[in-house]
Amino acid sequence: MSLVGEATKIAEELEYSPEQVRRGVKEFLRLTDDGLQNDGRDMTMIPTYVTSVPNGTEKGVYLAVDLGGTNFRVCSVVLNGDTTFTLTQSKVAIPKALMVSDSHSLFSFLAKQVADFVGIHHSDHFSEDPEHHLHLGFTFSFPVDQRAINKGYLIRWTKGFDIPDAIGKDVCALLQKEIDALGLPVKVAALVNDTVGTLMARSYTSPGKTGTLLGAIFGTGTNGAYVEKLDRITKMTSASANDVGEYDTSTGEMVVNTEWGSFDNALNVLPDSLYDRMLDQNSVNPGIQMFEKRVSGMFLGEILRNAILSMKEDTRLFATSTIAEDSVLNTPWSIDTSLLSYIEADLTEDYSVTKEQLQKDLGISASTISNDEAQAVKILVHAIGKRSARLSAVPIAAIVIATGKLSPPAETPTDGLNLKDLSFMEQGIEILRRAIGGRSPAAPPDDAPPPNIQDEEPIDIGVDGSVVEFYPGFEKYVREALRDVPELGEKGEKRIRMGVAKDGSGVGAALIALVAKMQYSQ
Repeated sequence: MSLVGEATKIAEELEYSPEQVRRGVKEFLRLTDDGLQNDGRDMTMIPTYVTSVPNGTEKGVYLAVDLGGTNFRVCSVVLNGDTTFTLTQSKVAIPKALMVSDSHSLFSFLAKQVADFVGIHHSDHFSEDPEHHLHLGFTFSFPVDQRAINKGYLIRWTKGFDIPDAIGKDVCALLQKEIDALGLPVKVAALVNDTVGTLMARSYTSPGKTGTLLGAIFGTGTNGAYVEKLDRITKMTSASANDVGEYDTSTGEMVVNTEWGSFDNALNVLPDSLYDRMLDQNSVNPGIQMFEKRVSGMFLGEILRNAILSMKEDTRLFATSTIAEDSVLNTPWSIDTSLLSYIEADLTEDYSVTKEQLQKDLGISASTISNDEAQAVKILVHAIGKRSARLSAVPIAAIVIATGKLSPPAETPTDGLNLKDLSFMEQGIEILRRAIGGRSPAAPPDDAPPPNIQDEEPIDIGVDGSVVEFYPGFEKYVREALRDVPELGEKGEKRIRMGVAKDGSGVGAALIALVAKMQYSQ
């Protein structure tokens, strides 16, 4: 079989069909219901204790730190009271040795970065009032069992971290302990998953009156947080519930962190190719985060590497190239997803961009790569990226369905008026007027045109992460898969408005610190 033919065969193995999408959505709905009712499930469905969002009129200075992958970021957000803000930040790489060390070593390093940042940017803040504490939102993008807005116990590490003595400990307390040891007047006010921050930041800045339903990360990792009705989170009120912190019930809602990276660890519906199995066996957490391992940026490069190596063994792929034993291609976890992005975007007839990137990233001389070899790699890249995007549609579709956002609104516009736009007194007068006119208050005029998709409220989704923002065609393939779900179809897919939530893990965390501060003061 030719190189192109072999690559096409592998690509067919990686296809994620409409029927698989539908089965995935059904299973996601089942597992989310289970996680809302019971603790200890793979889909942990973590209550975040965030029950309200700022309205854009608040003022103040808030800190945020973000431990979400290979970098640690410290930032301060100055809220101006008019929905605008000013952001100052710094970023430092996490030394790889600290990712597999002990909790004191890691968290003391993090606290030192906070101290350095505050010393540079906010020393005058404390000179005015030494007793004043800055409130900090801690974006911690790993699975935790959250028991209050500022308390969460680490369930497990992901993304290459492995620090056993931190498992089961309150990560806010770990950071606060090291901050206090430095004598820093900073209070860890809120524990924030980056997806919750994305949701908050998007809802703060999204156009129109529609609130954001879902915050989703498609970057180094993947996860989602959404607004759920409190009465559906039954594990917080069941007889077996314990150690449930206080929360505001007046809104009737709470943001839930799904931890959907662990969706279908049992592989009941997820695709499972040879290249996925090779990746999982060589990962630090075999059998866990199985959805994430097929979707997120940390793993797409490794899937490609496994597929290329498989082709190299079975065909004459790169047979005329010299590839050292210690080359990138022979080193696990060495291929960055940016390589796939460049290759996916290559529209040249002779695959010159693909060849150049293979030389740059893998060390394979471009002059030795044939057009067939470059085309074969491009076919693999396209299949891996497209599958990632179509898989990403599964949780989006399931959450839209589960929250009833596709149902028609309770009040239907009539006579050019919408009851929800009127005051309570005006609503009463309007209802009487319609009743006297012999027509139900909710009934449309006899000559009313059929509902138009453009007239319905958008379903707003905030997204963040390098894959969704920069991978060519990612949103296009997500939307194709959404249309494959019967409950959505083309009409429902068009209602979904996706917007990049810039700096959700920073601005969003600061906004939740604000919400937490308000909660403390009540």
